[in-house]
Amino acid sequence: MKEQVEIRTLKEGRYIIIDDEPCIIKSIAHSKPGKHGAAKARIDAIGIFDNQKRSIVAPVTTKVYAPIVERKTGQVLSVGETSVQLMDLKDYTTIDVPITEDMKSKLEPGKEVAYLSSMGKVKMDIR
Repeated sequence: MKEQVEIRTLKEGRYIIIDDEPCIIKSIAHSKPGKHGAAKARIDAIGIFDNQKRSIVAPVTTKVYAPIVERKTGQVLSVGETSVQLMDLKDYTTIDVPITEDMKSKLEPGKEVAYLSSMGKVKMDIR
């Protein structure tokens, strides 16, 4: 799910969709309007799910899409080699979430963990 917003309303720490990937905004730089042009904004962001750095430059009146990122909690049902099976605590659905090797030691069946969900993708939110 996504919503349409103007670039001028975005702030650092908010989310934006760049190249069909939800990203978190790390920095925004605004320039003054010139003699014949509109004010521009340069947005540097990092992908939530792939950790790739992306940036765009566009007029501040341009409309872009912002993803709706939900932070949920789930209970660990089982831990596999490359993924963990979670049960959402609100609607009791089960999902498979990919994990890295260092996350594996922090997870055990029965433990409650937080995860992010946006645009059909899911990521563990272990801090």
